[in-house]
Amino acid sequence: MTKTILITGSTDGIGLLTAQTLAAEGHTILLHGRNAAKLAAAAKTVGGTAEQYIADLSTMAGVHALADDIRKKHSQIDVVINNAGILKAPITVTEEGYDIRFMVNTFAPYALTQDLMPIIAKDGRVVNLSSAAQAPIDLDALFGRKQLDDMEAYAQSKLALTIWSREMAKEQPDGPSIIAVNPGSLLASKMVKEGFGLAGNDLSIGANILREAALGEAFAKASGKYFDNDKGQFAQPHAAALDTALCADVMQGIKGVLTQQH
Repeated sequence: MTKTILITGSTDGIGLLTAQTLAAEGHTILLHGRNAAKLAAAAKTVGGTAEQYIADLSTMAGVHALADDIRKKHSQIDVVINNAGILKAPITVTEEGYDIRFMVNTFAPYALTQDLMPIIAKDGRVVNLSSAAQAPIDLDALFGRKQLDDMEAYAQSKLALTIWSREMAKEQPDGPSIIAVNPGSLLASKMVKEGFGLAGNDLSIGANILREAALGEAFAKASGKYFDNDKGQFAQPHAAALDTALCADVMQGIKGVLTQQH
């Protein structure tokens, strides 16, 4: 059975390689990027019936427009891979006043998933790209009241993503499965090269686990779980993700951001 699969941030890195892997199996891939030329090049690389969607996920308007564009063309999608992420940026505060890492890595995938939830198949999957870098969340930073350095903002945004993956899974008991995945540390992505000056490990380590998370049997009943590909197994996320009070505050905050921006 061929599936319809959306992959955000799929013009390079793990996103592009995952798109190629899944397209080669005959699935319909919905590619997303910010840059039209890069998006067209990615579609050429991926081949098959890849569709192109351009959107800036650093604004809530961009997120909602992306969901609208997809819903105009599709009455059902099977898998959403929230892969788009950011570590460094020339300007780190968005027009709406949020740290761009929280916006792109946490709020945007949450809003996009919520917008698409009516058309995501109940037996489908939402795969959220978390990270081994997770750090307890400073709520002032989450709401844009405080600036953090690049790595702190990134690590906190990834913990917030992991928290909402677990919490949204509880809100969707009938599916789809919602899973946070650390695809592997220091893979050879543009982000790793820019952030750490390292060539990085084989990207296929990440692409293979994302393919597995999207379609593999082991992930079918894994909603709410966290998969750590450094360990090659489901594992506990950062201890802060298990703090009930913090999770409640973070969820209230994320939902509050969405309400304000709608």
